[in-house]
Amino acid sequence: MSRHTLNDLLDIMTRLRDPERGCPWDVKQNFATIAPYTIEEAYEVADAIDRQDWHDLRDELGDLLLQVVFHAQMAKEAGLFDFNDVAHAISDKMLRRHPHVFGDTSYDDLEAQKQGWEDIKRSERAAKGEGIDDTSALAGVSHGLPEWKRATKLQQRAAKVGFDWPNAAPVLDKLAEELEEVRAEFADGADVERLQDEIGDVLFVTANLTRHAGVDFSQAMRHANTKFERRFRRMEALAESEGKPLAERDLAAQEALWRQVKVLERASQE
Repeated sequence: MSRHTLNDLLDIMTRLRDPERGCPWDVKQNFATIAPYTIEEAYEVADAIDRQDWHDLRDELGDLLLQVVFHAQMAKEAGLFDFNDVAHAISDKMLRRHPHVFGDTSYDDLEAQKQGWEDIKRSERAAKGEGIDDTSALAGVSHGLPEWKRATKLQQRAAKVGFDWPNAAPVLDKLAEELEEVRAEFADGADVERLQDEIGDVLFVTANLTRHAGVDFSQAMRHANTKFERRFRRMEALAESEGKPLAERDLAAQEALWRQVKVLERASQE
C-alpha cells in the first residue's frame, strides 16, 4: 500500500472544503471556529509526550498538522496565503534567527545566543512597525499567549533588568502573603472582584515559583490533573468494592477513602 504524503493531505483538505462535494461541517468552518481545536491539539501533543506514548504522539502530531493545513486552506480560499507561503515564512524565520548556524555569527555561550535571538525578534518587530516607541523591557510579549505563559514571559523579561527575587525562598514568602490576602477577602465577605484580583496575585506568584524551580507551569498542572483523576477513580473503585458508591458517602467518609488511596499509592512505590 502506498504511503500518503503531505501533498495528499493538502488535496484531502481541499476536497473537504469543496462547497459542492466536500464535508458540510468542514465547509462551514472559519478561522475563529477552528482556533480552539488548534489549541486543543497542541495540548494533546504535550499529553502524549508526558505519557511517553510515541505511537499516540505520531497520531497527535498528525492532528496538529491538520490544523495548520486547515487554516492554510481557508487562507488560500480567501486569497491571503497558502501552505507553501506558511512553509516559506517559517523557513525564512529559522534561517534569519539562527545566524550562528546558517551564517557567520558566533556566540560565546547559550546565554549570548538567547540574547541574540531576542535582539533579532526585536529587529523583526521594528521592521513591521511594531513597538517602535515602546522601549520597555516588556515590549513584544504577546497577548495571545496562555495567561500562565505570558506571566512567565513577563517575569523573565523583568528579571533581565534585575527585577527578580534571588531564589525561591522569598517567592514562597510572597506566596504565603498573597494567600493570607485571599483569606482576608473571604473573611470580609468575599467580594468577587476583589477575590479575582487577589487570587490573580496568587497565580502570578505561583507562575514565578515554577520559574525559579525550573518547572513548567502547564506540565505541572497536567501532572496534578492526572494524579487527581487517578486517585479519584481509585476512590470510586474502592467505594464500589465495599458496596456503597462514593456519591452515597458523606465528605468525611470520602476523605477517608482519599487518604486510603494515598497510602496504597505510597506502598506500591516502595
